[in-house]
Amino acid sequence: MSDRNFNRFVGASRYVLDAELAKIVNVSMALEMPLLLKGEPGTGKTMLAHAIAESLQMPLIVLNVKSSMKLVEALYQYDTLTRLNDSRFGDSTRDVANISEYIRMGKIGQAFVADQRVVLLIDEIDKADTDFQDDMLDVLDQMQFDIIEIDRTVKARYRPVVIITSNAKKDLSDPFLGRCNFHHIAFPDQEMMRSIVSVHYPDLSEDLAQACINAFYRLRKIEGIEKKPATRELINWIRALMADPDFRQEALTARGAPYPGVLFKKTSDLEKALSGAGA
Repeated sequence: MSDRNFNRFVGASRYVLDAELAKIVNVSMALEMPLLLKGEPGTGKTMLAHAIAESLQMPLIVLNVKSSMKLVEALYQYDTLTRLNDSRFGDSTRDVANISEYIRMGKIGQAFVADQRVVLLIDEIDKADTDFQDDMLDVLDQMQFDIIEIDRTVKARYRPVVIITSNAKKDLSDPFLGRCNFHHIAFPDQEMMRSIVSVHYPDLSEDLAQACINAFYRLRKIEGIEKKPATRELINWIRALMADPDFRQEALTARGAPYPGVLFKKTSDLEKALSGAGA
């Protein structure tokens, strides 16, 4: 089950990695502990799991946590409805008496039965209740779970690399925090953002790239903004500017920045941006 022989994570083609984050990723893999990532939306928490999978050539399995989700849904599902229909109509190739043919693995279950080591991303764990969080870590500690309907224990073939993200909208329990490694991903400063932009737009001139970044950070500072534009919005904004044949760099220093709707996704924020962009 344990596989301690792994390549070190050093980044991926479209993910700009700082040294501290690289260290905590590799330490978490060495200690076989989940890595809990916190930070505001757009800081690259989710994309880190994609980057690890790309870099280490592992499949990526994503569990998107919902507020109403029960842990068993992440482990497996027993398809009682299909079994009932098969027993009624008798036209299925499956053996209706064999319940195991109607068991489908959830995302954690898929990670456990995979025929190679995978990266398991558990996205936005703070949406789940405390029982879900703590019970999930019990499963990840033990690397096994029971399928009650068929009295079977599923044990992980290979221990997955577990990345857990939180937007810090709800506090996580102390037992949960104590069983994870933790890293807070701060919003990139301008120097880091310049590196990120260069990955996505390697041919963008230095002057224009810096002008876009300066305007972006100025807009983020507008007072009263509820959802500040994140890295994803900046990348899309630059793409929008480049697609406009009439765009001129001077527009970035004007009071009204071009295409504010690419950066701001709430009406109240957009109104504040339109009225306060030059403040």
